[in-house]
Amino acid sequence: MNSGAVEVATLVVGLAAAAVASLRWLRVAQREHYLASSTSRFAARWWLAGAGRHARSDRIFLLNSTLAALAVAGLAAGAVVTPVAVVAAAIAAAAPVGLSLRGRTSPLVWTPRLRTLAATTAVIAGAVIGASATGGLRPAAVVACAVALGLPVVIDAALVATTPLERRRLAPFLRQASVRLASVHPTVVAITGSYGKTSTKGYVAHLLAGTHSVVPTPRSFNNRAGLATAVNEHLAPGTDIFVAEMGTYGPGEISELCAMVPPDIAVITAVGPVHLERMGTVERIAEAKAEILERAPVAVLNVDNPLLAALADRAQVEGKKVWRCGTTSERLDVRVDLAASGLVVTLGAGDQETFVASEGTGPKPLAGGGTAAVAISAAPTNVACAVAVALELGVPVPTVVARLRDLPVAEHRQAVIRGGNGQIVIDDTYNANPAGAAAALRLLARQGEPGGRRVVVTPGMVELGARQYEENAAFARAGGEIASHLVVVGATNAAALLAGAAGSSISVVRTRHRGEAVAWVTANTGPGDAVLYENDLPDHFP
Repeated sequence: MNSGAVEVATLVVGLAAAAVASLRWLRVAQREHYLASSTSRFAARWWLAGAGRHARSDRIFLLNSTLAALAVAGLAAGAVVTPVAVVAAAIAAAAPVGLSLRGRTSPLVWTPRLRTLAATTAVIAGAVIGASATGGLRPAAVVACAVALGLPVVIDAALVATTPLERRRLAPFLRQASVRLASVHPTVVAITGSYGKTSTKGYVAHLLAGTHSVVPTPRSFNNRAGLATAVNEHLAPGTDIFVAEMGTYGPGEISELCAMVPPDIAVITAVGPVHLERMGTVERIAEAKAEILERAPVAVLNVDNPLLAALADRAQVEGKKVWRCGTTSERLDVRVDLAASGLVVTLGAGDQETFVASEGTGPKPLAGGGTAAVAISAAPTNVACAVAVALELGVPVPTVVARLRDLPVAEHRQAVIRGGNGQIVIDDTYNANPAGAAAALRLLARQGEPGGRRVVVTPGMVELGARQYEENAAFARAGGEIASHLVVVGATNAAALLAGAAGSSISVVRTRHRGEAVAWVTANTGPGDAVLYENDLPDHFP
């Protein structure tokens, strides 16, 4: 075969590999909410997790790191001997090992946005390869193989390019939501926080429901499209209160949400290391969350957190009405403590204090029969913030007290159910922060019978930046003091979880994915046992 034919064949292989690899990485982009840079970050997790400060010893990471090195070597050699570049193309099409094309838990869905992203990715990739072709077939062939390997970067470039298109596509939908919101004109309670916002939203809606017509945003509809959907599809004439959960992945997002849905009351439940990987520091997270106060005349803040305590002082200086909530500070408008009898709420300060206790929850009936010794799983600071909102909106104290006796449990957040084998199951799969994980362990400690197994099933916590290894190791260490078994799911945090468990007597079980973990629990637990499912990761995580 002459050199020209070899170069054409190499080019074709490179293009084919890029087409195959695009399915894998487009799925990651979709699962990561089309955030620019997210595809490259996940590529680094899959290809480079065997290197760095906390190198993972898992075979999948070592294998993928080795394949990445071979692919780079193939490209370098291909610059001299063109057909060697197909090594990189073949690896790009077949790997990283463990990240499937179709997806087990989160398959690729060809929505209009994804089709636009795929087309834009193809245009950018074609432009790069076409530009290299001005130097001849050899550079074009090698560059095609390089594009196949570097497709996550190309997709991230396409995400940047298509963001304005997506904004234009959403604009009519957002305008419709603004018109409806102005027409119904409810009081808007906006809630954000590193964690606790969904539970607090449920508590607020519950406490208000006895005296007001309330519409909360469903599930975790907390971005622009989600809020617009909630307004357009759920906000009916006559609604008194709209409770809007607001999330953020970076500065400016909450300001944008508040411009669309201006809050009358703004709540910040917590500031912590969630999304630290994206935002860099906890202080930057606090400033991003603080954007919710810009338009709101009333602020409700969990001042147990020093950053939020400082924010409360700042808001008060700016002339806002501030409700300070928490469990530890001496200067609180609403304080909530846990007691054997239930929730104890203290209103006001000094001589103005009023003590209110719920009847407590005691043993709770479980779905599937039986009862569980659940004292209280509600985070006191979340309850305190919800009580402050209710009082600000005029709900009488006796009504608040009565409704505190039956607080709802947010879906997949410390929900206690009866498993198929009679074991008690704590479903905390939507929680992924250190504070929530610690609370879930305390709840696990109160479950099951003496001598029964207590099992923690977890892939660990993510998006914690430089603190991720230490936080997961600490969680496993704490689990070793409470649980008899730790079931580690996947490889993402396996090294940290194993290190944390190493100094305890806890038995460790390794599973590749959640399905294997559930099968182990089904085969090894029964009546008298308790199982905590802490966090769950879709299969685009290692």
